[in-house]
Amino acid sequence: MSELNETIAFLGPRGTYTHEAADVFAASLGIDNPELIECTSFDDVFDCVDRGRAGFGVVGKENSLEGPVTATLDNFAFRSSAVILAETVIDIHHCLVTAKDASIDNIRTVASHPQGLAQCRRYLSEHLPSRETMIMPSTAESARLAATDATIAGIANEYAAKLHGCVVAARDIEDHLGNQTAFALIGRPGSAAQLVGKTYKTTLALFLREDKAGALNMILSEFAYAGINITMLQSRPLKQQFGDYMFFMEFSGKDIDLDVQTALSCLRLKLREVKVLGSYPVI
Repeated sequence: MSELNETIAFLGPRGTYTHEAADVFAASLGIDNPELIECTSFDDVFDCVDRGRAGFGVVGKENSLEGPVTATLDNFAFRSSAVILAETVIDIHHCLVTAKDASIDNIRTVASHPQGLAQCRRYLSEHLPSRETMIMPSTAESARLAATDATIAGIANEYAAKLHGCVVAARDIEDHLGNQTAFALIGRPGSAAQLVGKTYKTTLALFLREDKAGALNMILSEFAYAGINITMLQSRPLKQQFGDYMFFMEFSGKDIDLDVQTALSCLRLKLREVKVLGSYPVI
């Protein structure tokens, strides 16, 4: 074991899109056979990193259909000291998966995570009408179940189908093509990880001194003046008093860039706290 802690915590079970993202990050880190810790929630992933059980964690950051993952944002803002080390984007392609000896005509039940079922309504209505649906804790679990029962089809990715020994009966059955999820590789501040990407982003958590008219405009104007491209802005309640909010912001560039440093210095004079959650490559 080198100085780099090669353990990676992710939202399990194996075969999820988070697991797929973990493999991408492991390859970028040069880790051939990472020790993987399966977690039951993104909260658990953050805890593993914060407590040193894992050198890295993989969490969902934003989905192109559903928007930012609020559990991840809240951990960054209120619970965790972890930072973002890298980002990767995974295409979300759902497949209908079955046992090797299954026939579509004999499928009685379609199982998957609620989002998987919801994102494939059109296909199910056209090709498997009147079948019962079964809610599973993950798409990967639906593949595991389908592999053991020829009357059950799962909705999962091809990665999970291969892992659990399923047959892919149909590919790309999602209603909306172009569905993608951005995943973040997280670690403790000062991590030994060295990652390189073609583009870089910086993510901030911004806490106001007081809620007043023009507060958001004041924040945005600093970045507009510096010519910095903001790629995400999200408000979240402070969980203290109704109506009190903080902001997450993401923009193109590194926190060591001169224009970024100037904007951050100005914001620190005007806000209660400017928390840099990571300045990282997109890989």
